Amino acid sequence: MSESMSGEALVSTREAMGPFARNLSVWVALCIVAGVALGQLLPIVPETLARMEYASVSIPVALLIWAMIFPMMVQIDFAAILGVRREPKGLGITTSVNWLIKPFTMFAIAWFFLLVVFEPFIPPDIGREYLAGAILLGAAPCTAMVFVWSYLTRGDAAYTLVQVAVNDIIMLFAFAPIVMLLLGISDILVPWETIALSVLLYLVIPFAAGYLTRTALIRRNGIAWFDNVFMKRLGPVTPTGLLITLLLLFAFQGERILANPFHIGLIAVPLIIQTFLIFFIAYYWARAWRVRHAVAAPGAMIGASNFFELAVATAIAMFGLQSGAALATVVGVLVEVPLMLALVRIANRTRHWFPAREAPHRR
Repeated sequence: MSESMSGEALVSTREAMGPFARNLSVWVALCIVAGVALGQLLPIVPETLARMEYASVSIPVALLIWAMIFPMMVQIDFAAILGVRREPKGLGITTSVNWLIKPFTMFAIAWFFLLVVFEPFIPPDIGREYLAGAILLGAAPCTAMVFVWSYLTRGDAAYTLVQVAVNDIIMLFAFAPIVMLLLGISDILVPWETIALSVLLYLVIPFAAGYLTRTALIRRNGIAWFDNVFMKRLGPVTPTGLLITLLLLFAFQGERILANPFHIGLIAVPLIIQTFLIFFIAYYWARAWRVRHAVAAPGAMIGASNFFELAVATAIAMFGLQSGAALATVVGVLVEVPLMLALVRIANRTRHWFPAREAPHRR
């Protein structure tokens, strides 16, 4: 698999991220202010939306979440997966860290801080709600923003696509069992039917719709039209859906935030520690196996960042818009960009640790 970018290329953060991704933390902070104000000044809005349910599923929230997730699923290229056979180490590291290590370290770190260290500041029942949100973040590796982090570290774009596609497919089968296991250990009881419905609504249906849409459009108009025309038209849908969802979420969360603004900082502590821990586990593992930097850097960042759209959606579906779990997942969105930009700088400064080409595989 060839390098996606020249080693001499100057990577511009501003050009790679665009105005939305570059200022994501600012948008989230503005949504906190606007959402809390909406909930306090016009309570009829969240009250009316809360009544628009079918089978305990909020129809407006479901539509917004599909708007966030579908554009990511439609990008999955199954044909690219076959090419990874020539460099299996990077994919092996990413999948092992994301599914055998990350969910469990997130649970352990979040449990220790939210239920033990911060016990004087957070009531136990609220702490368990925050822990549930952290568990949902830990069981969902990043699928969208990782392409930005890959670009900023001169990553191999084709290999990054394969890593994301494989993790998406694993997520279809592993997300629900891991979440149920860790919630059960935490004494947080959620019926299987509830999480199964969440996986069906927010993973299986968008995944199937994305695959069918991609196949039909490429067959009719070609891959160039799909990449250069369709995806550009679809681009604004995800950020729009995310911002409106956050606005509604904070409209419902107004009372909790006004009562305990300090909790947002406390929730951020274990999430920050987990982000750096997972990055360095994958990064040092790749260095030990002499994986080239263009694969190692984006691979480490898939696990370090989170599929926060899915985590937010599942938290709302399982615990409600007013839950501590939903608030914890949004704190994950709030801290993601500053943390990941710090990891990008670390990855770029340590490029010399890695070989230009991956070491030959030994039988």
